[in-house]
Amino acid sequence: MKIDHILENISNNKDKLAIASAGVEYTFGDIFIEYGNVKKLLDEYGIDDGRVVSLIAEFSPKSIAFFLALIERNTIIVPISRTIKNIEGYIRISESEFVIDLREEVKIEATKQTVTHSMLKELIDAKTAGLILFSSGTTGEPKAALHDLSHLMKKFEKPGKVLSTVTFLLFDHIGGFNTMMHSLASGSMIATLKERSPEEVCRVIEKYDIELLPTSPTFLNMIILSRVYERFDLSSLKIVSYGTEPMPESTLKKMHEILPNVKMKQTYGLSEVGIMATKSENSESLWMKLGGEGFETKIEDDILYIRAESAMKGYLNAPSPFDDQGWFNTKDKVEIKGEYIRILGRTTDLINVGGEKVYPNEVESALLCVDGVKDVFVYGEDNPITGKSVIAQVCVDESNNNRDFIKKLRRYCGQELEAYKRPVKYILKEQAFSGERFKKKR
Repeated sequence: MKIDHILENISNNKDKLAIASAGVEYTFGDIFIEYGNVKKLLDEYGIDDGRVVSLIAEFSPKSIAFFLALIERNTIIVPISRTIKNIEGYIRISESEFVIDLREEVKIEATKQTVTHSMLKELIDAKTAGLILFSSGTTGEPKAALHDLSHLMKKFEKPGKVLSTVTFLLFDHIGGFNTMMHSLASGSMIATLKERSPEEVCRVIEKYDIELLPTSPTFLNMIILSRVYERFDLSSLKIVSYGTEPMPESTLKKMHEILPNVKMKQTYGLSEVGIMATKSENSESLWMKLGGEGFETKIEDDILYIRAESAMKGYLNAPSPFDDQGWFNTKDKVEIKGEYIRILGRTTDLINVGGEKVYPNEVESALLCVDGVKDVFVYGEDNPITGKSVIAQVCVDESNNNRDFIKKLRRYCGQELEAYKRPVKYILKEQAFSGERFKKKR
């Protein structure tokens, strides 16, 4: 697959800072040199066109160089973050023939697996590069989404805005892939993180004059609670983009108050269809326009459906989620206001209380306004009379882990929420609810 425009842009920006990783700064020229080195390694190990290759890595000049060289050879790439616990399962499901492990020294091994899946064979026969992205579900076997990379790469044929960025989204995430390719196509620098903590993120923003922070609502709430923004200069920030889960309105309002000159931009992307263009109504609004070239949307029964040129070919280990006309049911319930939509939450997360629909995000947003609440996780529990009851797990400090604080929560919800939305049970905890990808595990 030709990536001449990417390679040409790297060459043209050879003296420009490309990536700051593990305290070391690298230019685009350094990436180009690595690219030449890894091509020789691929030749040495016989990784030629049409192979399925797992790449265990995080963002670095070497991992980026491998990614580019593998695309150019029309391989099917399986990016795997080092945070993944079931790496062997990913390798097995993807039918990877080779594993390139960059966790320490470069290690390349053949797996002795053979490609048998019809979709993989079809992509190999088409002589185009592919990408396999795994879902981050918390139950059951993760789904393996197979993409034709020629479709995903179209959006990077034209350079985008030059924006220095933090690589908050992981190497094996559709958003991480988007961050990497935007950087290479536009000549933007990216900075990696030693750890994904509020202090480390703010430190990197200050040190490298970061302009774009792509992140999740859960992590933004962690920044608010830590007040770490008071100790660092974040004036370089131009955009904070958020996605991967619904944003509590209270969290968005607080972030806008903390960073009034920063554009708060809601994003929308799925492993199955790619990342869509969005336009938020304003920095304090959860309403957005959704679409862009190569995407179609429709709303049926208040559910968002997407049809995309960049849609995956299908799952390797699950039935196709597309209907006969190519529409993908996102299962996201939405409201409509002219050209704008507002995402209320997944239909699978809705709580039916005596026929009334409760959106967990709405209750969470209300509880996050209570002083002393660090995080909230709302879900439904079976009830023989109403069908479901609303339950709230609330993250607090040790000093608030008592009955008096529960009474405080009940009083607040009694004032702010309709009766059917009020939690019938509050469970106080002192640990957060998010995983390594900083979104709630529903």
